[in-house]
Amino acid sequence: MAVALNGDVEPRELVALCRTRTVSLAGPSLSLHPSQGLSLGDTVTLRCHLPQSAAQVELYQDGLLRSYKDMDKHQVMAEFSLVCVKLEDAMKYWCQYRVLEPPGVSEKSVPIDLVVTDHQYSPPNISISHEKIVEVGTNVTIQCCNQGYGGIIFLHKDGHSAPVQHQDPRGGGTATFILVAVTPADSGTYRCSYHPKASLFVSSPLGDSMMLEVTPTPAPPGRSEPPI
Repeated sequence: MAVALNGDVEPRELVALCRTRTVSLAGPSLSLHPSQGLSLGDTVTLRCHLPQSAAQVELYQDGLLRSYKDMDKHQVMAEFSLVCVKLEDAMKYWCQYRVLEPPGVSEKSVPIDLVVTDHQYSPPNISISHEKIVEVGTNVTIQCCNQGYGGIIFLHKDGHSAPVQHQDPRGGGTATFILVAVTPADSGTYRCSYHPKASLFVSSPLGDSMMLEVTPTPAPPGRSEPPI
Protein backbone atom coordinates (compact mmCIF):
# COMPACT_ATOMS: atom_id res chain seq x y z
CA MET A 1 0.00 0.00 0.00
CA ALA A 2 1.32 3.42 -0.93
CA VAL A 3 0.86 6.27 1.56
CA ALA A 4 0.91 9.94 0.57
CA LEU A 5 2.79 12.59 2.56
CA ASN A 6 -0.46 13.74 4.16
CA GLY A 7 -1.17 10.21 5.40
CA ASP A 8 -3.81 9.39 2.78
CA VAL A 9 -3.52 6.34 0.58
CA GLU A 10 -2.44 7.30 -2.96
CA PRO A 11 -4.73 6.24 -5.82
CA ARG A 12 -3.50 3.14 -7.68
CA GLU A 13 -3.46 5.15 -10.92
CA LEU A 14 -0.95 7.61 -9.51
CA VAL A 15 1.32 4.81 -8.30
CA ALA A 16 1.29 3.24 -11.77
CA LEU A 17 2.06 6.60 -13.36
CA CYS A 18 5.08 7.10 -11.10
CA ARG A 19 6.43 3.68 -12.02
CA THR A 20 6.23 4.35 -15.78
CA ARG A 21 7.31 8.01 -15.76
CA THR A 22 10.09 8.69 -18.27
CA VAL A 23 13.32 10.41 -17.31
CA SER A 24 14.74 13.49 -18.99
CA LEU A 25 18.13 13.08 -20.68
CA ALA A 26 20.82 15.49 -21.83
CA GLY A 27 20.21 16.76 -25.34
CA PRO A 28 22.24 15.74 -28.41
CA SER A 29 23.95 18.10 -30.83
CA LEU A 30 23.10 18.51 -34.51
CA SER A 31 25.49 19.49 -37.31
CA LEU A 32 25.24 20.10 -41.06
CA HIS A 33 27.66 18.70 -43.65
CA PRO A 34 28.51 20.75 -45.62
CA SER A 35 27.88 23.51 -43.10
CA GLN A 36 27.60 26.29 -45.69
CA GLY A 37 27.54 26.89 -49.43
CA LEU A 38 24.62 24.51 -49.95
CA SER A 39 22.81 25.06 -53.27
CA LEU A 40 19.47 23.84 -54.57
CA GLY A 41 19.89 20.29 -55.89
CA ASP A 42 22.81 19.44 -53.58
CA THR A 43 22.88 16.69 -50.96
CA VAL A 44 23.28 17.58 -47.29
CA THR A 45 23.81 15.31 -44.29
CA LEU A 46 22.49 16.13 -40.82
CA ARG A 47 24.40 14.38 -38.03
CA CYS A 48 22.83 13.95 -34.62
CA HIS A 49 25.59 13.36 -32.04
CA LEU A 50 24.45 11.55 -28.88
CA PRO A 51 25.97 11.79 -25.39
CA GLN A 52 25.02 8.13 -24.80
CA SER A 53 23.64 5.11 -26.63
CA ALA A 54 19.96 5.25 -27.58
CA ALA A 55 17.19 3.09 -29.00
CA GLN A 56 15.92 5.66 -31.48
CA VAL A 57 16.90 9.07 -32.87
CA GLU A 58 14.35 11.50 -34.30
CA LEU A 59 14.90 14.39 -36.71
CA TYR A 60 12.42 17.27 -36.65
CA GLN A 61 11.86 19.86 -39.37
CA ASP A 62 10.17 23.06 -38.21
CA GLY A 63 8.55 21.17 -35.31
CA LEU A 64 7.32 18.17 -37.31
CA LEU A 65 8.90 14.71 -37.28
CA ARG A 66 10.83 14.40 -40.56
CA SER A 67 12.56 11.05 -40.02
CA TYR A 68 13.79 8.63 -37.37
CA LYS A 69 16.37 5.87 -37.04
CA ASP A 70 16.54 2.80 -34.83
CA MET A 71 19.98 2.58 -33.27
CA ASP A 72 22.38 -0.22 -32.42
CA LYS A 73 23.58 -0.43 -28.84
CA HIS A 74 26.98 1.18 -29.38
CA GLN A 75 26.06 3.84 -31.95
CA VAL A 76 26.39 7.43 -30.75
CA MET A 77 25.65 9.24 -34.02
CA ALA A 78 22.76 9.11 -36.47
CA GLU A 79 22.98 10.45 -40.02
CA PHE A 80 20.07 11.79 -42.06
CA SER A 81 20.69 12.70 -45.71
CA LEU A 82 18.57 15.07 -47.77
CA VAL A 83 19.15 14.32 -51.44
CA CYS A 84 18.53 16.93 -54.14
CA VAL A 85 17.67 19.71 -51.69
CA LYS A 86 14.61 21.80 -52.56
CA LEU A 87 13.33 25.13 -51.28
CA GLU A 88 10.85 23.37 -48.99
CA ASP A 89 13.78 21.63 -47.25
CA ALA A 90 15.21 25.00 -46.19
CA MET A 91 13.95 25.26 -42.61
CA LYS A 92 14.93 24.90 -38.97
CA TYR A 93 15.94 21.41 -37.75
CA TRP A 94 16.65 19.73 -34.43
CA CYS A 95 16.98 16.17 -33.13
CA GLN A 96 16.37 14.19 -29.97
CA TYR A 97 16.71 10.56 -28.87
CA ARG A 98 14.87 7.92 -26.83
CA VAL A 99 16.15 5.17 -24.54
CA LEU A 100 14.35 2.08 -23.24
CA GLU A 101 16.00 1.22 -19.90
CA PRO A 102 14.80 3.15 -18.01
CA PRO A 103 12.38 4.72 -20.51
CA GLY A 104 13.35 8.28 -21.30
CA VAL A 105 13.41 11.00 -23.92
CA SER A 106 16.19 13.55 -24.32
CA GLU A 107 16.03 17.30 -24.43
CA LYS A 108 15.99 18.75 -27.94
CA SER A 109 19.27 19.68 -29.61
CA VAL A 110 19.98 23.33 -30.29
CA PRO A 111 18.13 24.09 -33.55
CA ILE A 112 20.14 24.75 -36.69
CA ASP A 113 19.06 26.55 -39.87
CA LEU A 114 19.39 24.79 -43.20
CA VAL A 115 20.03 27.67 -45.61
CA VAL A 116 20.21 27.03 -49.35
CA THR A 117 21.81 29.23 -51.99
CA ASP A 118 19.52 30.23 -54.85
CA HIS A 119 21.56 31.36 -57.87
CA GLN A 120 18.66 33.30 -59.36
CA TYR A 121 19.72 36.12 -57.02
CA SER A 122 22.67 38.30 -58.02
CA PRO A 123 25.75 38.23 -55.78
CA PRO A 124 26.16 41.42 -53.69
CA ASN A 125 28.91 43.98 -54.16
CA ILE A 126 31.49 44.85 -51.50
CA SER A 127 33.56 47.99 -50.93
CA ILE A 128 35.90 49.31 -48.23
CA SER A 129 36.37 52.84 -46.91
CA HIS A 130 40.17 52.61 -46.55
CA GLU A 131 43.12 51.19 -48.36
CA LYS A 132 43.25 47.42 -48.11
CA ILE A 133 46.32 47.71 -45.87
CA VAL A 134 45.62 49.59 -42.62
CA GLU A 135 47.34 50.08 -39.27
CA VAL A 136 46.27 48.58 -35.95
CA GLY A 137 43.57 50.68 -34.25
CA THR A 138 41.97 51.95 -37.46
CA ASN A 139 38.19 51.89 -37.80
CA VAL A 140 37.39 50.18 -41.10
CA THR A 141 34.02 50.52 -42.83
CA ILE A 142 32.87 47.78 -45.19
CA GLN A 143 29.75 48.26 -47.31
CA CYS A 144 27.72 45.50 -48.96
CA CYS A 145 25.08 46.27 -51.58
CA ASN A 146 22.46 43.72 -52.65
CA GLN A 147 21.07 45.76 -55.55
CA GLY A 148 17.68 46.44 -53.99
CA TYR A 149 16.59 42.93 -52.98
CA GLY A 150 16.07 44.00 -49.36
CA GLY A 151 16.27 41.47 -46.53
CA ILE A 152 19.22 40.77 -44.25
CA ILE A 153 22.80 41.30 -45.45
CA PHE A 154 25.66 39.22 -44.03
CA LEU A 155 29.40 39.87 -43.81
CA HIS A 156 31.52 36.72 -44.06
CA LYS A 157 35.18 36.16 -43.30
CA ASP A 158 37.01 33.21 -44.83
CA GLY A 159 37.77 30.57 -42.22
CA HIS A 160 34.62 31.27 -40.18
CA SER A 161 31.67 28.91 -40.55
CA ALA A 162 29.16 31.62 -39.59
CA PRO A 163 28.87 35.27 -40.71
CA VAL A 164 30.86 37.68 -38.57
CA GLN A 165 28.18 40.40 -38.76
CA HIS A 166 24.71 40.91 -40.21
CA GLN A 167 22.40 43.85 -40.71
CA ASP A 168 18.89 44.61 -41.91
CA PRO A 169 19.01 47.85 -43.93
CA ARG A 170 15.26 48.28 -43.37
CA GLY A 171 14.16 48.27 -46.98
CA GLY A 172 17.41 49.64 -48.36
CA GLY A 173 19.94 47.69 -50.33
CA THR A 174 23.18 48.69 -48.59
CA ALA A 175 24.55 47.54 -45.23
CA THR A 176 27.41 49.31 -43.49
CA PHE A 177 29.65 47.18 -41.26
CA ILE A 178 32.25 48.83 -39.03
CA LEU A 179 35.32 47.00 -37.76
CA VAL A 180 36.30 49.06 -34.72
CA ALA A 181 39.97 49.49 -33.77
CA VAL A 182 41.15 46.62 -35.95
CA THR A 183 43.92 44.25 -34.89
CA PRO A 184 45.95 41.71 -36.89
CA ALA A 185 43.21 39.18 -36.06
CA ASP A 186 40.91 41.16 -38.37
CA SER A 187 43.18 40.51 -41.34
CA GLY A 188 41.60 38.20 -43.89
CA THR A 189 39.29 37.84 -46.84
CA TYR A 190 35.76 39.22 -46.58
CA ARG A 191 32.67 38.63 -48.72
CA CYS A 192 28.96 39.41 -48.53
CA SER A 193 25.70 37.54 -49.01
CA TYR A 194 22.06 38.31 -48.30
CA HIS A 195 18.77 36.63 -47.54
CA PRO A 196 16.16 38.18 -49.84
CA LYS A 197 13.23 39.85 -48.12
CA ALA A 198 10.88 37.34 -46.43
CA SER A 199 13.27 34.44 -47.24
CA LEU A 200 14.96 33.53 -43.95
CA PHE A 201 16.37 30.23 -45.22
CA VAL A 202 17.32 31.25 -48.78
CA SER A 203 20.63 32.98 -49.52
CA SER A 204 22.21 34.70 -52.46
CA PRO A 205 25.57 33.44 -53.71
CA LEU A 206 28.62 34.92 -52.02
CA GLY A 207 29.86 38.08 -53.70
CA ASP A 208 33.38 38.99 -54.77
CA SER A 209 36.09 38.86 -52.12
CA MET A 210 38.03 41.72 -50.55
CA MET A 211 41.33 41.27 -48.71
CA LEU A 212 42.08 43.31 -45.59
CA GLU A 213 45.57 43.40 -44.08
CA VAL A 214 46.20 44.95 -40.67
CA THR A 215 49.79 45.91 -39.96
CA PRO A 216 51.37 46.92 -36.62
CA THR A 217 51.68 50.64 -35.94
CA PRO A 218 55.26 51.76 -36.71
CA ALA A 219 57.29 52.37 -33.57
CA PRO A 220 58.17 56.06 -32.98
CA PRO A 221 61.74 56.95 -33.85
CA GLY A 222 64.13 56.50 -30.92
CA ARG A 223 65.39 59.58 -29.13
CA SER A 224 69.01 60.39 -29.67
CA GLU A 225 71.19 60.24 -26.58
CA PRO A 226 72.32 63.67 -25.32
CA PRO A 227 76.05 64.30 -25.67
CA ILE A 228 78.17 63.66 -22.56
